[in-house]
This record gives sequence, structure tokens and C-alpha cells, in this order.
Amino acid sequence: MAANVATDRGTATPEEIWAILRETAQQHKEHERWRKEQERRQAEADEKRERERAEADERRERERAEADERREREKAEADERQDIEWAKIKERWDEACRQLSSANRKTSSFINAFGEIYEHLVAPAIEERLGELGFIFNQVSQRSKFYDASGKPLAEIDLLLENNDVIVVVGVTENPSDDFIMEQEKKSETLREFFRGKNDERRILGAVAGAAFGTEQRRAALKAGLFVIVQAGDTMRMDIPDGFKPREW
Repeated sequence: MAANVATDRGTATPEEIWAILRETAQQHKEHERWRKEQERRQAEADEKRERERAEADERRERERAEADERREREKAEADERQDIEWAKIKERWDEACRQLSSANRKTSSFINAFGEIYEHLVAPAIEERLGELGFIFNQVSQRSKFYDASGKPLAEIDLLLENNDVIVVVGVTENPSDDFIMEQEKKSETLREFFRGKNDERRILGAVAGAAFGTEQRRAALKAGLFVIVQAGDTMRMDIPDGFKPREW
């Protein structure tokens, strides 16, 4: 109002000018107080967000560490169970070998001993590996025997996996030889004739599984269109090179 009065009179008095300056200074101080208050509030909000972010990061890190620890513990427990199972298998294997030496029944005892390994390792692992290729089987049989109409033996299959569309004939041995691979081809052909004779048109695929493959034997099996399944530690792995196409019988 002092400024207005001064303007109305045309000339402001020194007192009016000082009043205007004091009012302006007061307004400036109030603005500064408001600005600092806003800065303080913004700083508190920023600090709160940073604290919450740090707490969230810490919580995620703790949960990740707990999950890693849980996975490690579960893996250790699984490894321990596997070691115990392998110890049992080895014990049975050693017992079978002792029986071989004492009773001189190498062939039958060898098959029985390997039957234990099929049961505990090879068969489930092979089914799992083929499952990774998209096969889902509703029937898995070990050492299946096939006979013709007169009762004459046609073939004995180490492992047979079946579903409504496909039959996979698997031969399992410690060290596949050239003769063993050719034998698996013949068995696949034999089963093709057997099932066709029963009006069963399912596709037939072949596979060879072994603890160790020689370079030539691996090449021969793949050339024959057989899946190659190799032991890897305590499980099995598929050996499928680029461009490989399994043969259908």
C-alpha cells in the first residue's frame, strides 16, 4: 500500500522506499525458507527411495543367496543318494563277477549283472534323453524276447521303448563293436517284419547305447541311422551331429 501511495503522490518518501525494501526482503526470506523446505522434503524423499531401493536389492540378494544355497544343498543330497545307489550297484556287480569266476557261468552272470545297471541307470537315462527329442513313451521294456508263429526265437531286445506312433529298439553294451552295431540293424529289420505281420504300422527307430564308443564304431552307428547314446558320468548323453537323420524301419 505504501508503494501505491507513493505512486499516487508521484514521489515516494525515503520511509516509503525503506518500507518497500523491507517488504521485498521479507518476501525474499520467505521464498528462501519455502525453497529450502522443498529441497529438504525432496532430499528426504530421495533418501527414502534410495533406502527402499537398497533394502529391495538386499532382499533380492538374500533371496538369491538362499535359493543358491537351497539348490546346492539339494544337489549335494542328490549326489549323496546317487553315490549310495552306485555303491549298491557296484557291490552287486562285484558279487556277480565273483559268481562268474567261481561258477564259470560268464554269459548268464554278465547279463544278470548288466540287468542291474539297466534297472538303476541306463534305461531311465535313455528314456530321458529320447524324451528331450520330443518322444514320450507309455511303455518301456527290458530284455524283450520275440518269437515267430512256431515259437522260434526271432530277437531279444535290450531295451524297447514304445508309444502309439513309434518303437525305439535300443541295444546296450559296454563297448559297442562293429558286429554289435550290425546286429542292432538286423534286429530293427526283424522287428519291422514282426510288427507288420501284426498289422502294426508304427515307425521303428534304432539306437545303440554304450559306456565308450570308438571313433569308427560311432561313425558306423550314425551312418546306419542309429541314435548314439554314450555314458557321461552317472548318466547318458545323446551324440547327434549336425545333419543326422535317424533311419526308420
